[in-house]
Amino acid sequence: MSRRIAHLDLDAFYASVELQRRPELRGLPVIVAGSGPRAVVTTASYEARRFGVGSAMPASRARRLCPEAVVIPPDFDAYREVSRTVMGIVREQIERVEVVGLDEAYADLSGLVAPRAAMRRLVADVREATGLSVSIGIGPNKLVAKVASDAEKPAGFVVLTREEACARFAGASPGLVPGIGPRTVERLAAMGLTTLGALAAAEDEQLSARFGSRMGPWLRRRAGFEDGGEVAAEGRVAVSESRETTFDTDIAAASDMEAALRRPAGELCTGLQRHDRRGRTIAIKVRLSDFTTVTRARTLPAATNDAAEVGGLAVTLLREYAPPRPVRLLGVRVASFVDGDAEGAPAGASAAEGQLALPL
Repeated sequence: MSRRIAHLDLDAFYASVELQRRPELRGLPVIVAGSGPRAVVTTASYEARRFGVGSAMPASRARRLCPEAVVIPPDFDAYREVSRTVMGIVREQIERVEVVGLDEAYADLSGLVAPRAAMRRLVADVREATGLSVSIGIGPNKLVAKVASDAEKPAGFVVLTREEACARFAGASPGLVPGIGPRTVERLAAMGLTTLGALAAAEDEQLSARFGSRMGPWLRRRAGFEDGGEVAAEGRVAVSESRETTFDTDIAAASDMEAALRRPAGELCTGLQRHDRRGRTIAIKVRLSDFTTVTRARTLPAATNDAAEVGGLAVTLLREYAPPRPVRLLGVRVASFVDGDAEGAPAGASAAEGQLALPL
């Protein structure tokens, strides 16, 4: 492979960080989740996963599946700090890195003489510095690398060509591939396309008739592990930052919503001020009791990290939207960052409903 891309994925990241802080829990089923009635699982140790516990599962269900589990509330400040350490190690050793989350990143290895050896050294350095294990996938593109890194977790190290990926995962569900969601999987199954191999062999005309002229062929290419995406060095690092809260019970009073919105705005600005970061675009996210999710955004003439300004604009956006029913979640996002005291050029008014360019 002349082009080599690696995907690095920290194994059970949040749970692993907690186990470093609580070594007495090693070997026990550990679930990182909130305590409210609507809390969901952030992650779970591999011991808990054997009981069927998985990320994004309602915490109440996770407790039923694994009643002996130790449940720990998430500490995202700690996770961000460990993530910064890990990604710092990655950037010291690899020139072109794209961080896509606290626990994963892509690295372009194309210019390295011995890319596998480089990745093994990196894995060892991360373990020595943090005690965490990393799963590595290496392939000719980001898609192969991503799926390969998931194939043999934890502490996996899988190298595949595109053709090898097609052969290895031919019998897997199309849902194995990022970007093909459960509803699409159901629609494909209705067409008799229940595996990646079958989808990759399907005719574009057949897929276009069901999914459209763009998405149909895209699905076939995706199933064939075709991906032309480049590793965007720092392209997705802190493009925006956000905080959101899911309420234990829906809130209906406007005063309660506004107070609840100002709290995450303040927390967000505290973090921005710590790193001397300012943004020009302020956005809110509102999820209603019927799960309808709406975003609103406005871009300011000058960048800010002032809690009063961010919180005030967030409340203004909320009032302008005027939620028509009780709310189950509220969030605030700051985007369009500039460095230091720099100011951006004046920009327009609020984004239209459902058209926010940087989704929360």
